[in-house]
Amino acid sequence: MSNQPTIVPGRRSGKVALIPGGARGIGRAIALRLGEMGWSVAIAYRQSEQDATVTAAQVRVLGGGALVFRADCSVPEEADGLIGAVETEWGRIDALIHTAGPYHRVELLDETPEGWRKMMANNLDSFFYVARRVAPGMAAQKSGRIIAFGMASADRLSAQTGVTAHYIAKAGVLVLVRSLAKTLAKSGVTVNAISPGFIDSGSAPPEELAKMVKSIPAGYVGTTADAVGVAAFLLSDEARYVNGANIHLSGAWGL
Repeated sequence: MSNQPTIVPGRRSGKVALIPGGARGIGRAIALRLGEMGWSVAIAYRQSEQDATVTAAQVRVLGGGALVFRADCSVPEEADGLIGAVETEWGRIDALIHTAGPYHRVELLDETPEGWRKMMANNLDSFFYVARRVAPGMAAQKSGRIIAFGMASADRLSAQTGVTAHYIAKAGVLVLVRSLAKTLAKSGVTVNAISPGFIDSGSAPPEELAKMVKSIPAGYVGTTADAVGVAAFLLSDEARYVNGANIHLSGAWGL
């Protein structure tokens, strides 16, 4: 039997989530779901201020609390300031859901030092900086959920000549998830990864997704609702013993 709170608009659960990348796509969908559940949601963005503001307004309409913060989490000082601001406002952080993670396609030998560094900074470094900062508070309250987003097939360590930097960064995220899980387990904190394949989150042109359908064993492209379902499970008490996992969200693509 689920212990998820009954969805009653306007009723707050007392729980607080921080979602870097929560302005759009999967992060936005998770924020809206948490709003339905009465969570207070801090949405962190780097450039999408208008999208973040709209998402926060929708969270409030659904019954949750919402604040918007501009922060580049790949900069340690900004990540520290973000966590400090959320803790000052709401006194705690129960869940960190790191959905930020831009990518670009470029052949390996055409990659630039700047492009390489951008992929590492915004996918791997940013997750490390916010996770290390929320961990002490979660450990002190003896509970917490940390969710990172990987990439389907990143755990295979296969050759990826067109998205090498992004792929390596996501493989690093998976190692960091497992290391954090082992470190924080004794404090009642779980750390898990969701690794999407092709998801219609608004970031890829529809024609590109349509071309990929034939390579997806399930025969269709996933939706943000699929990601929300997995995240909701990992945030629930039912998942209290799930720690260090990497859940493929790909319709069996990338296996």
